[in-house]
Order: sequence, then C-alpha cells, then structure tokens
Amino acid sequence: METVERQEEKVASKLIAPPSAVRSAMLFSALLLGNVALALGPWLVRLADTGEVSSAFWRLFLALPFLVLFARMAGQPMRGLPKKTLIVVAIGSIAFASDLASWHIGIEMTRLGNATLFGNGGSIILLFWGFIVARMMPKGFEWLAIVCALGGAGILLGRSLEISAETFVGDLFCITAGLLYAVYLLTLQKERAQFGSWSLLVWVSIFACPYLLGIALMLGEPVWPTDWTPIIVLFVTSQLIGQGLMVYSLGHFPPLIIGLTLLTQPAIAAVIGYFAFDEVLSALDVVGMLLLGSALVVARVAQGRS
Repeated sequence: METVERQEEKVASKLIAPPSAVRSAMLFSALLLGNVALALGPWLVRLADTGEVSSAFWRLFLALPFLVLFARMAGQPMRGLPKKTLIVVAIGSIAFASDLASWHIGIEMTRLGNATLFGNGGSIILLFWGFIVARMMPKGFEWLAIVCALGGAGILLGRSLEISAETFVGDLFCITAGLLYAVYLLTLQKERAQFGSWSLLVWVSIFACPYLLGIALMLGEPVWPTDWTPIIVLFVTSQLIGQGLMVYSLGHFPPLIIGLTLLTQPAIAAVIGYFAFDEVLSALDVVGMLLLGSALVVARVAQGRS
C-alpha cells in the first residue's frame, strides 16, 4: 500500500503539472493570437502618419533590440557568421525588405482583406516553385490548390478592377509582396535551419532597415511620425507578439491546423476594413476569398508533407 506521503506527492504533481489538454489549448490560443496580432498590421499601416515604406522601416527598427534579446534567450548565435553566409543573408534581407515595402504600398491602395490574402500568397508561390524545381506535375489536392488559387485571385482582381484602377494596382503590389516573401524564404532556407529564426531575424533587420529607410527617403515620404501610437502598436503586434507567438507555436501543430488558422487574418482584416473604411464585400468577393484561402490551406499541407 502507498504511504500517505506518496499519495500527497502524486496529488501535488497533478496540481503542479498542467494536463496535456490545457497545454494544447494554450498552444492553440498562442497560434490564434499570433494570427490576430498579424491581422491588425494593415489597419495600423493606414493609421500611421508616416509614409508606407517608412512605417515598414519603423516596425523593423524598433523591434531590433527585442529580437536580439529573444535570440540570446534562445541561445542562438549572432556572431561568427561566415562572409558567404552574410552575403546570402543580405540578399534575402533585400527581398524581405522589398516585400514589406511593396505590401505596405499595396495596403494603402486596395482593400484590407485583399491585401492580407495576397500578402500571404507566398505559400502558394512556394508550391508552384516546388513543381518547377522537382520537374513534376501536381498531384491530388495540389491540383485543387492551383485551381482555387487561380480562381480566387481572378475573382478578386476582377472585382478590384471594377472598383477602380488604383485598387487593382494595389492588389498587384500585394501579389508582388507575396512573391518577394517566397524569394526571401527560399534564399535563407539553409541559414534559418543553421542559425535559428531569432538570430536570423536580427541580421535580416540589420540589413533591411537601412534599405527601407533609403527607399522612403528617395520616395520623399515623411519618415518621422507626429503620432507614435500606430507605429508603436504596429511593431509590438506584428513583430513582437505576432512573430513571437507564431515562432513559438508553429512547431507544435501540423500544417493543416496552421493553414486553417492563417485564414483568421484575412477575415479579421476584412471586418476591420468594413467598419473602419467602409470596405463592403459582395458575395462574389467572399467566394474569391474562400477560394484563395482554401488554396493557402492546401498549399501549407502540401509543403508540410514534402
């Protein structure tokens, strides 16, 4: 028979160690909260009284000290990178900075839901790139992703062209951003596995910040904000909370769950666009968003299996 002390130890351990169900719920909440935080980004870009590219500069620059802290806490090295590696990181950083610049410009010109969907289109682009590299035809659900992507993008682009030429051009900027983000991911794929996400983000920010600032100055944008609130909230929600929670939770879920939670971003952005900027979605817009969103989910699943 167990002693009373032993029974008390078992009870105490159950009270101290959270059940697996509670841990799973906490991780899923972190994943959802990360997506919600990232979904606020387009709204905050519009609220900022700086230029579009300038706001992209500030969101990276203000987050840089925190990224250094996160990298140190994770024990990821930030020094001793070989010269060849730094060159590759610099190239990837330019792609990432160009992605942010293009996306922020597009946000100001098109609807928030469209901007968020097209800005996240890197997953679909990577799926297409995988077919090209492997020199093989799509299979099964991969065909579904392609059909949904083309159909959804066609509907949304057509609807934007109906509204105005400006919203159509804004969509193209956001699509370009998704393409550049895929280039960034492909360029730094090996370095990310070698040095860790936080350490790599530090170096990416170091290279990207002066590049973004230079573009903003060349465009004649106002760089210094008169109201710091949107800029500070942007860097906290997008770079710290959003990126931090996503990095923390991504390793704990299969690609299908990650892809499905990704759909919260365009949904939230569309709601914000409706209430804050009177961006009304028609039934056809919703169909287009559902098709493109489905393509994002299937693309994530396909990449996870590969």
